[in-house]
Amino acid sequence: MKKMTDRRLAKFRRVVQQRQPDLTVILENVHDPHNIGAVMRSCDSVGIKEIFVLFTETHLDERRFKLGKRTSAGTRKWLDVHLYRDPQACFEHVKSKYQRILSTHLSEDAVGLHQLDLAAPVALLFGNEHDGLSEAALAHSDGNFIIPQMGMAESLNISVACAVTLYEAFRQRRERDLYTKHPQWPAERQAALLQEYLRRHGDRFKNQYPTEAEEGEG
Repeated sequence: MKKMTDRRLAKFRRVVQQRQPDLTVILENVHDPHNIGAVMRSCDSVGIKEIFVLFTETHLDERRFKLGKRTSAGTRKWLDVHLYRDPQACFEHVKSKYQRILSTHLSEDAVGLHQLDLAAPVALLFGNEHDGLSEAALAHSDGNFIIPQMGMAESLNISVACAVTLYEAFRQRRERDLYTKHPQWPAERQAALLQEYLRRHGDRFKNQYPTEAEEGEG
């Protein structure tokens, strides 16, 4: 394997620095693997480092998820994907790391997307293409939101809805400089993720590259 170029190493470092450790997505029973792949690409593009995929319907299994990995191409390598069948275990994991779970669900208390503070730590919960979110999933939600629409259609494709929501989060977070100075993303955690990404890249020369913290020593 060819040695990693300095330019590509710089890109790795830039991507790691801009990861958002307090922003994630949960997908419940999303049927179409192409939608899963599209969501994964959107997550990577706004700096998300991990997502949660929950399959509780009996006809959904890991094979469907593997098809989704194919549609996400190289993106899958840079995302940690936690696959669950047990809702309780899934949401316990999420709540151990994220302060709030907000769901896309039309309800009397739902607020518009642009009223949300998405610069604060949050997990965004999306349901499947046909039935939306289950009551079991909604029981773990801390609030509901809707995406404003002005046309005849009353809903968006799941991958589109996720992308619209994530780019609103991106806008808010960039305005608050969370892509350059993130208080929950210290240098030592960035260094660990960089080494992990180098490992996933498969570069046998990774050990010759010091982290930025190490470069500042001596």
